This record gives sequence, structure tokens and C-alpha cells, in this order.
Amino acid sequence: MWSARSVRVRAVWLATVPAAGPLTREQQIQQTAKHGVYVCPPKTDRSHRTVPLPRMAVDAMKAHLRDFPADGPEGWIFTAPQGGPVVYTHFMDGYWRPACAKAGIPKGTGPHALRHHYASLLIKHGESVKTVSERLGHTNAAMTLNIYTHLWPDSEERTRAAVDKAYADQSADAQPQVGEAA
Repeated sequence: MWSARSVRVRAVWLATVPAAGPLTREQQIQQTAKHGVYVCPPKTDRSHRTVPLPRMAVDAMKAHLRDFPADGPEGWIFTAPQGGPVVYTHFMDGYWRPACAKAGIPKGTGPHALRHHYASLLIKHGESVKTVSERLGHTNAAMTLNIYTHLWPDSEERTRAAVDKAYADQSADAQPQVGEAA
């Protein structure tokens, strides 16, 4: 998942990206007691992926970079007040929780909720299990179904309508009439 703690996009990319373009995830920020804060590759092969960005996200990042220019072409989009990457704990305490409180979002809601919201939007607008699985970086579509199956619409009415339409498309002459021998 991309969050303020793990996004670094080359400013050059944002200057040349089309109105709606892809974002490739190639690295992340980790924070451990033993090693502190460091940049590393994503944790799995599936975590390396390209996600199409909606126009509104590209426009918002471009506007953000106009107001807060990146420190060179490899600079961070979001930086800590002292520069460098945003550390997760500082992000949560300094930005996320205050923003949630101001917006009336229930206490305890974390950034992972954005991932679920994204998945539910894709499902609501008709994306396939395969597409949702790929966008989320799930191991396979079964994992996506295990988590989100309740969000896909029931297809009972669609299957009934499909059969009705298939037979309604046949000419009325081919159908035996009531009282006639078949």
C-alpha cells in the first residue's frame, strides 16, 4: 500500500505523466528498533506493481509539488518537517489522527481503511476479481474473494435475466402456443 510513509516519486515523472497515469511501486520505508528508518524494496514480488492513478490524484500531487517542491528529481513527495521521509509514527500522531478527528472519522481508523475503500470502489464500479486482486497486490484472486466477496453484487437476478433474454430473442413462431401440440 502507498501511504505518506512510503511514497517517493521522481519529480521528473510527475512533470511528464499524462493526466491520468500509472504509479510504479519500487521501494518503501521501514522503521525498526534495530535498524531505525531506512528505504528498502517492497516486501514481496507482488508488492512491486504498477497502479493506474486517477486524474484527480495526479492533479493533487502536481499541485502539492508546486506548493512544496521536491528536493531534486529523486525527492520525496511528502517530507518530514526536518526533511527526508515521513516516519509512520510521526505521520500517525502529527497528521492522520488529527485529520480523522477533524473529519469526524471514528477513532482507531487507520490508513489501511483507505485500501479497503479503494477496493470497495473498484468492486462497486464493476471491476473484476482479477483486477481488484492485481491492484491490491494480493497473492491470488481467492485471497481477494475471501476478504471482499460480500461486496460483489448477487448475480441471481442477472443470471435469471440472461436466460430470459436468450429465450425471448427466439422468434415467437418457434414457441408452441398454449393448447397446441408440441
